[in-house]
Amino acid sequence: MGFELGPEWAAAGLIGLFLASFLAATVLPFSSEAVLLAMLAGPWSPWELLLIASLGNWLGGMSSYGLGRLGDLTRIARWLRTDPEKARSWPARVQRYGAWAALLCWLPVIGDPIAIGLGLGRAHLGRTAVLMLLGKAARYGALLLTWGALGGT
Repeated sequence: MGFELGPEWAAAGLIGLFLASFLAATVLPFSSEAVLLAMLAGPWSPWELLLIASLGNWLGGMSSYGLGRLGDLTRIARWLRTDPEKARSWPARVQRYGAWAALLCWLPVIGDPIAIGLGLGRAHLGRTAVLMLLGKAARYGALLLTWGALGGT
């Protein structure tokens, strides 16, 4: 695929992947997919990378859920640079879709607001956690399957 593992990621190893995946699941703009693909050139198995990336990304997403659960809607909307009127609809959407929306927290751009909205709407913690983990692991699994299908080993 042409990705090379840089010395900084080789030194950081699985902890580096965990941190990259965690950061990518917060409101910080960061791509854990590139790190994961680069690390496939290292000594780790795809299963190890899938597990670590999924756990890091899941915990990052759950921190966004916690931020919403503990936060104030108006303050969070301002912090995310979102229209406060639009943000007021988040809890109602959570009531409509419930914890099932957590399956979509892996999506770029809207995944973090979904996780925060789930917290603001007080979505069930256990269901949200399980569904968010499934969605995030499925995303990394699909990435690894695509990599393998394209000739990765």
